[in-house]
Amino acid sequence: MTIALLLTLAALAVVDSTSFGTLGIPVYLLLASDRSRGSRLLTYLATVAIFYFLVGVALMLGLAAAMDAFGGLLDSRPVRVVELVAGVGLFALSYRFDPKWRAKRGKPQRTFEPRTGGPRTMVLLGLTAGALEVATMVPYLAAIGLMTTSGLTTAQWVPVLAAYVLVMIVPTLVLMALRGMAGGWLEPKLERLRAWLTKHSASMVSWGVAIVGFLLARDAAVHLFFN
Repeated sequence: MTIALLLTLAALAVVDSTSFGTLGIPVYLLLASDRSRGSRLLTYLATVAIFYFLVGVALMLGLAAAMDAFGGLLDSRPVRVVELVAGVGLFALSYRFDPKWRAKRGKPQRTFEPRTGGPRTMVLLGLTAGALEVATMVPYLAAIGLMTTSGLTTAQWVPVLAAYVLVMIVPTLVLMALRGMAGGWLEPKLERLRAWLTKHSASMVSWGVAIVGFLLARDAAVHLFFN
């Protein structure tokens, strides 16, 4: 396990922490006016974190089996070329999520405001957000791929995966703590953040895809041209 790998995984986790499921929905829940918002938000975050951890474990075990069977092939030059092309392709694809690109083609911008409720509703909301986002959360899938191709043992990748998922929800936990200490001061700023997230959600997706494309292309280029 190298410092470069850990830094790359940390960067991907930070990108994941700004998704609508890990930051956008929690901000809406933070702005709820009832007293149960704290427990409601913690239930939601716990559901999201456990969901992503279990998905990660399942993917790691499946990919680990593939590595045992095709490890040499997956680290071959042709596969690295495919990784490079995929990275460049994702970087180019990121422009298609750009609001200006969509506006020029008359495509509508979509917004989403979650409904609040009891623990069961929050668990269902967390599972729904995770299920809808997991296939499109390219940073998370890229992190799983990087951990697999790096040949980490189970004793290594389990805590790394747990730390990754924790980093994903840390920004919301920080906001939650700040709201508890300075609610009156933070409230209008959260309102502005919610409006900003709604307005710029498409741009966030665009930036996320671009960053992942860059990281994949960089990883492939290092193996192809510098090793």
